[in-house]
Amino acid sequence: NTQSIQFKVIDDPQGCTQVKCCPHSLYSPLDCPMFPPQPSAGPAQLSPSLAGLSLQSQTPESLRVVNLLQERNLLPPGPVTPPTPCLPQDLQKINCHPEVFRSTLTSIPQTQSLLNKAKLPLGLLLHPFKDLSQLPVVTSSTIVRCRSCRTYINPFVSFLDQRRWKCNLCYRVNDVPEEFMYNPVSRSYGEPHKRPEVQNATIEFIAPSEYMLRPPQPAVYLFVLDVSHNAVETGYLDVVCQSLLENINALPGDSRTKIGFITFDSTIHFYNLQEGLSQPQMLIVSDIDDIFLPTPDSLLVNLNECKELVQDLLKSLPQMFGKTMETQCALGPALQAAFKLLSATGGRVSIFQTQLPSLGVGALKSREDPNQRASAKDIQHLSPATDFYKKLALDCSGQQVAVDLFLLSSQYCDLASLGCISRYSAGSVYYYPSYHQQHNPAGVECFQKDLKRYLTRKIGFEAVMRIRCSKGLSIHTFHGNFFVRSTDLLSLPNVNPDAGFAVQMSIEENLVDMQSVSFQAALLYTSSKGERRIRVHTMCLPVVNSLSDIFAGADVQAITGLLASMAVDRSVTASLSDARDAMTNASIDSLTSFRTSVLTIQQPGLLAPACLRLFPLYILALLKQKAFRTGTSTRLDDRVFAMCQLKYQPLAYVMLMIHPALYRVDDLTDEGSLNVSERIVPQPRVQQLSVEKLSRDGAFLMDAGSVSRMTITMAFICYRQMQFKHFAHMNNPKSDNMLPELDTAESQRTRAFVGWLREQRPFFPILHVIRDESPLKASFLQNMVEDRTESALSYYEFLLHVQQQVSK
Repeated sequence: NTQSIQFKVIDDPQGCTQVKCCPHSLYSPLDCPMFPPQPSAGPAQLSPSLAGLSLQSQTPESLRVVNLLQERNLLPPGPVTPPTPCLPQDLQKINCHPEVFRSTLTSIPQTQSLLNKAKLPLGLLLHPFKDLSQLPVVTSSTIVRCRSCRTYINPFVSFLDQRRWKCNLCYRVNDVPEEFMYNPVSRSYGEPHKRPEVQNATIEFIAPSEYMLRPPQPAVYLFVLDVSHNAVETGYLDVVCQSLLENINALPGDSRTKIGFITFDSTIHFYNLQEGLSQPQMLIVSDIDDIFLPTPDSLLVNLNECKELVQDLLKSLPQMFGKTMETQCALGPALQAAFKLLSATGGRVSIFQTQLPSLGVGALKSREDPNQRASAKDIQHLSPATDFYKKLALDCSGQQVAVDLFLLSSQYCDLASLGCISRYSAGSVYYYPSYHQQHNPAGVECFQKDLKRYLTRKIGFEAVMRIRCSKGLSIHTFHGNFFVRSTDLLSLPNVNPDAGFAVQMSIEENLVDMQSVSFQAALLYTSSKGERRIRVHTMCLPVVNSLSDIFAGADVQAITGLLASMAVDRSVTASLSDARDAMTNASIDSLTSFRTSVLTIQQPGLLAPACLRLFPLYILALLKQKAFRTGTSTRLDDRVFAMCQLKYQPLAYVMLMIHPALYRVDDLTDEGSLNVSERIVPQPRVQQLSVEKLSRDGAFLMDAGSVSRMTITMAFICYRQMQFKHFAHMNNPKSDNMLPELDTAESQRTRAFVGWLREQRPFFPILHVIRDESPLKASFLQNMVEDRTESALSYYEFLLHVQQQVSK
């Protein structure tokens, strides 16, 4: 019966390699780059491979003792790399990529008491829908899963023989289905351990009908636009309409894609876009206390069939409200209308809001007192003023509707309350303080770039994500934007490639008899083309029984990212000072444990293992981060948005936000450079974040990521810039967001390096060129986390404080 299970490679609409069942073809992807040849004995023999593995045959580099008070230049020259789990080589090669799935500890303690003794948090950080250049996509009538715990077959299962496999999470022995015996890669029968599902830790399945509660929904987009006087005066409406006109054909979807528009001020305005009309019809509902849909069947229309009417509306919208004097804003009723319109299908709501909602349900009053910002030790009003937005978000989540919030405002808007509409519906929050078309051109450019990425990036609809782990481990807290539907199931009405998640874990049962444990995240979603898909990531880590092994496998960036999410929760549920104390104590407690329980020879100084040498620096950087700092005039909305970012961003961008990368770029050379697409890209060394590293005759680039705004502020300080020929033309504000393209080696190297940094991320970073007299210079210097500020210690002073506590 081999004829029914042969495979062929077909083109995938999302640009991925796809392996598809085909009963009529004998073609096989033998040379497919997605399925490189693997050692035949590796993945299926996990326990035997690990049984003889000693983690401590010699002292690893990660446990080299560092005296933090003496060694000041601790930053590596380039990015900090995650530790590699201590696994056999064949398993290391096929383990999940750390950019997608990462653990705070790459060696898992045998018991909870051992974990408690290490004083390090155990958790996972995920970027499950990340844009991937290569992704194996498999179509098969049978998706092989454990009959007991429903784990998807993966590289870390054990094959007892060709007909039976043991689950790596619950250890149940399962039968191998007959059709799984045929290997599409080798075109051979009887090698199930060489199937793509067992060779790739990240894989995507096109799901059969049993994975659908209803037919896959179409791509549905609803735009809800604030058109009050304040909104129109900012000029944002022109940018939104123009960007939609330019990208209307790039919206992800197929022939079923639907689109609709709602505008609002003190009333709600709907738009009839039904095919056959000569122009769009505006329908006004003035009773905001009892919202109804005036013509329900013509407010959401097929984009392909009604594209001309949609384009006509986008061209006319900015002029329609150009002279409005209406100052009130009924955001709550507009959201209720959006929910009613999309509840039958599900989809994405994009809200554009410019002021504090003032009318109807969800109306808010200012809770910020600017006079208390600078002196208050504890920050008030970090929690929402009303539960209206959370309740509506949960209703949206139940109907597969996600809400993305674009907040463009120069005044307080109570993001702590408004942000709930996105947080619990798995949406995103974008925030543009002081947005204005004339007065803030950099903000306009940032908004334009963000909007283009937002409109055109891939999207998954009606998604759920479940995280499974080996028997004995348990998940107890999730971080990110979602609704927890059951103990391990996250509801994600929309999932996007820029969303990150974190989970805290505990050890419920001793892992004494295990050599390894596994974690698996499965994301079930509907693609914009209407396919039901499952993306599965699996990670395997060794189990250890000594504190030195636990510390040797500590991932300092993952630990910092998880602690940042935990601190945001602590700030809201307890107080900001509690959160700050908890972060400081985390570094003190871990270094105390290392000193008392791992070090065999006591030495003077503040001692840390090499793998945690940056931990106190990262904690100090967090304490000075906008989300947690005190003693400065941080606006409440700015602080809350920073907290949203820390909870929602993938780890790579969280770390740039916490500890930016600083480079000197006026003396770039080709030494150590990369050759990327026949282009020489300099690789300058990362500098310490201290003013003492700035030279008055140098130019410096700061890369401080902020993915929720989808920008990276790249800031130059150019002292005596006339000395640098490629900066000499910068004598007017219009040149402050671009680099000159001059035919000089310096200019070419600088542009190559900035371009390469931009290519490393899926969004387009905004460049700010900052002169000595620029008002942006203060924000540049504020990121110098090693320096003393009015209300915070310098790095050296912080180390002395930590040492004092460790030595007690």
